[in-house]
Amino acid sequence: MKIYQITDSKFRKYGRILKNVDTHALLHEMEHTPLPEDVIYIPSDSKLEALPVYQQFQNEVYGELPIQIGYCNGNNYFLNAVEYHRSSEINVAQKDLILLLGCQQDILDDFTYDTSKIEAFLLPANTAVEIYATTLHYAPCNANPEGFRCVVVLPKDTNLALDTSHKKEGEEKLLTAKNKWLIAHKDSGLEGQAFLGLVGENICVK
Repeated sequence: MKIYQITDSKFRKYGRILKNVDTHALLHEMEHTPLPEDVIYIPSDSKLEALPVYQQFQNEVYGELPIQIGYCNGNNYFLNAVEYHRSSEINVAQKDLILLLGCQQDILDDFTYDTSKIEAFLLPANTAVEIYATTLHYAPCNANPEGFRCVVVLPKDTNLALDTSHKKEGEEKLLTAKNKWLIAHKDSGLEGQAFLGLVGENICVK
């Protein structure tokens, strides 16, 4: 599939580039985070949250809402699933990576989604973007064989375990964690953990 630059006009409906955020110390600290052969996601990392950029993200980007800074690192080439939140997500690439993105508005009434609508974007190293709340996304994909490291900033407690049980009907059947609605592909290995509503190819960028 074609991989667009985030400077392409096609990216504008999915998010925006954050140009006035000093991520130097953040990306330096990210060099010490693990880079496994699969994918690891840590919602909140105390060392990242101790950096001055935490206050800038919280005050300027999230309007003083409590936030968390974590990371998603590893190696991945497949779409596997899409998720969305009720809030924007900030991604900062420590290594070049590929984001597979779609629009929540294209989810059908039965909560299925056609993967042919997904578009791919290269997020270069040392670049920060805001991914809008209505943008479907999931784990980044490799832009090179060395894997990826990606800072993930979200409102506090996003992606943590739910406190209560939810109905397995309507949109509630997509809720798999706090502030996380998830639709998976049948080939993702997530059967029994998420609603299998992705229709079409499990996109691979390799």
